[in-house]
Amino acid sequence: MLSAYLLDDERLAIERLSRLLAADARLKLVGNSTDPVDALPQIEYLRPDLLFLDIQMPELDGFAVLSRLAHQPLVIFTTAYDQYAVQAFETKSIAYLLKPVEPTKLTRAIDKIEAIRAGQSPAPDLSALLSQLAVKLAPTYPERISSRSGERIEFIDLTRVTHFYAEDKLTFAATETKAYIIDQTITELEARLDPARFFRIHRSTLVNLASVAELYTYFGGKLMLRLKDAKRTELMASKDRARELRERLGL
Repeated sequence: MLSAYLLDDERLAIERLSRLLAADARLKLVGNSTDPVDALPQIEYLRPDLLFLDIQMPELDGFAVLSRLAHQPLVIFTTAYDQYAVQAFETKSIAYLLKPVEPTKLTRAIDKIEAIRAGQSPAPDLSALLSQLAVKLAPTYPERISSRSGERIEFIDLTRVTHFYAEDKLTFAATETKAYIIDQTITELEARLDPARFFRIHRSTLVNLASVAELYTYFGGKLMLRLKDAKRTELMASKDRARELRERLGL
């Protein structure tokens, strides 16, 4: 009998999977958690044979969990990734389940784990798999953004944009020479752009961190930024964004 541990940040997903596994006499559930940080010492202590592991979780994703475990159980990933990414699991002989988990596919995944344990299938090289997935699943971000004016569309390199700002129900991309109207909200831009390059300092302002020249402490816990542009533009960071902004600037 295989001992199994379930780690998924969605409680409903754990409850559903637990019900499905209860019908399989080959498994014995020894624990579960919705918190990857809390789960690490539990997994090390329980040393399960099999780990059902969600990939997308806060704080630590499934790959980060595996990289921190001294005890390496066999793994069945639960994932919502598309088929392109799933091919990596197949080529490395890893068992995986696409959410929502289907009973027949769960049975086949456990069959695959048993075959690995019995030596009938090659054991997966998890380190190689994680390296491969890190490349395949790395997010991609745009290098330029478009601005429409009538029938004309102009493309602006994001390296030229010092900041985005919302004003009078419009969104603008500011450069050294001009402010361009952008057909996206600040919230949409924040989700789309590289977070290592652009940071939201206020509900109406998204700044290019490379454009920040100076930083000043301001009244009420706020921060004032002065940019590198010719106008030495000054922007205000709200109090609730100040701490993270300091961290992002390496302070």
